[in-house]
Amino acid sequence: MRETRRVARVLGACAAALTLTLAAPGTAQAANGVLFIDRAPVHDPSGCYPLGDFVPSEVANLTDEAAFVWSGPHCDGQVTGVVLPGQLLRPAPGMSLFIQ
Repeated sequence: MRETRRVARVLGACAAALTLTLAAPGTAQAANGVLFIDRAPVHDPSGCYPLGDFVPSEVANLTDEAAFVWSGPHCDGQVTGVVLPGQLLRPAPGMSLFIQ
């Protein structure tokens, strides 16, 4: 029961953040900071990043934006989680990550 509530809160937060991101006027810009994917730094990231095919990846979000984990390899499928600024996550293999 607790796990269901936690998952619902995370997915709700993802949906709300995505709605705000898509509804915000202005030009698109990259997140400020560094996103580490399997310890490789991506400075001021923007867009979709595939994660490991066979082993779980490690994502450390040291940016000022939330990063969304997608169930598919090309930011397709469903949002399955969110990596908030300052968080570390190890998503399952075959997923992808999107950051504004």
